[in-house]
Amino acid sequence: MVQNGSSHPFILATSIGRKFLMSLSGLFLISFLPVHLAGNLLLFKDDGGAAFDAYSHFMSTSVIIRVLEIALVVGFLVHIIDGILLTRRNKAARPISYSGGSGRVLSFFSKYMALTGILILVYLVVHINSYTLKHRIYEPGNLAFYETVKVSFETGWSGFYPWFYVIAMLLLGFHLNHGFQSAFQSLGLNHKKYTPLIKKLGLAYSVLIPLGFAAIPIFFQLRYHNIF
Repeated sequence: MVQNGSSHPFILATSIGRKFLMSLSGLFLISFLPVHLAGNLLLFKDDGGAAFDAYSHFMSTSVIIRVLEIALVVGFLVHIIDGILLTRRNKAARPISYSGGSGRVLSFFSKYMALTGILILVYLVVHINSYTLKHRIYEPGNLAFYETVKVSFETGWSGFYPWFYVIAMLLLGFHLNHGFQSAFQSLGLNHKKYTPLIKKLGLAYSVLIPLGFAAIPIFFQLRYHNIF
C-alpha cells in the first residue's frame, strides 16, 4: 500500500511533489507582484494619467508581455489546482496546513490559507473582468485605461469597489505572510541562521506589497472627496 503517496512513480502526484510544485508556483507568482505594483504606482503621477496609459499600452501590445501573461495564467492554474488537491488530501489525512508549519502564529495563518486563497481568486476574477477584459474585449478603445481605473476607484459599484479592493489586499497580505515562509520550508531550505531572516523578509513583503496596492484606491478616494 502506498502511504502519503510518497512511493508513487510520478513525483508530482505525491504529497512531497505537490508541496514542491505549490512552493515553486507560489514563488513565481510572488515575483510578479512587485513588477505589477511598480507599474500601478504610476497612477500617483500628477500627469493626468499619461505615464500610466503609456505603460498600459505597452503591456497590452508587447509580444513578450503576452508570453509572460500566458506563463502567469499557467502559474495561477497550477497554484490553484495544486492547492485544492493538497487541501483535500490534508483534510482527509489530518487537520493541518499543506506546509505542516509549526508555531501558534504560523498555524493560525496556515489554517486559513485555503479560505484566503479562494477569496483572492474571487478578487482576481473581478479584477481581470473589470480591467483587462473590459479594455481588450468588452470595450476596446472606449476609455483610456487611466480613466477606467479612476472611475472604478472613485465611484465603482457606487463607492464600494475601492474598499473591496482594499479588503482583497488585506487578504493577500494574510495569504503572503504564510505562503512566503512555507514556500522555502517546503523546498527544504531550512537553516537555523537563515530561516529567521526569511521569516522577517516574508513579513515585510506581506505588509509592504499589499499596502502599496491598497494605497492606490485610498489615494483616489481622498482626492475624489477633496480631502487633499
